[in-house]
Amino acid sequence: MNKKTALVTGGTGGIGRAVCRALTSDGWFVIAGFAHSAEKADEMVRNAEASAAVKIDISDTVSIAEAVELIGGKYGAPELLVNNAGISEIDLFTSIPLSRSDDILNINLRGTMNCTRAFLKEMIRQKNGSVINISSIWGEVGASCEVDYSASKAGIIGFTKALAKETAPSGIRVNCVSPGFIMTEMNSHFSDDDLALIKEDIPLGLFGKPEHIADAVAFIASEKAEYITGQVLSVNGGMVI
Repeated sequence: MNKKTALVTGGTGGIGRAVCRALTSDGWFVIAGFAHSAEKADEMVRNAEASAAVKIDISDTVSIAEAVELIGGKYGAPELLVNNAGISEIDLFTSIPLSRSDDILNINLRGTMNCTRAFLKEMIRQKNGSVINISSIWGEVGASCEVDYSASKAGIIGFTKALAKETAPSGIRVNCVSPGFIMTEMNSHFSDDDLALIKEDIPLGLFGKPEHIADAVAFIASEKAEYITGQVLSVNGGMVI
């Protein structure tokens, strides 16, 4: 296989799908990772938005191990890992059940770390690779009623900076893209009044699109960013809370 291989977890969601399209357009062999949306993943392959699709539940280390073996044997180990899979919950910190809090941390933070740990081994052996983690503006500044989510995304930022220092001598870059308010299904529950208030806090006066995040990921994944590692690229329209 001549093309470089990339794995995008959460590849069937709004941001993940846009990332898959952007990387495919840039010539990557893109594997869309999915936990539940097999039909969407197959549709993406049919529509040439991705080159292949593989089931991977990043909250399950067995599922991760199976994906590593399958991808390595069938497509070759990824040179790019985009950790995009994640979940959120909006509620008071004291009202979120502990089981849901565990889900948020196990998927958003531990899942990202465990997935990276599994695929990183071959990158280190090859002394080549790139990891791009998707955090959030709330991981930078925190959000009321999204405390668990904010904590998980803040953890991703710390994880990114620490791992970048550790893996740089092996020729591996680790960076983070931090989206602001992006119009995806995750934010579809907001009312028109809520959206109007949120927009007032965005200096550019418009909501982000999944493509804005995908373009940032594509840049960091490219050779133009070969001297960039351990960085957090905030894509938020100037939003400061």
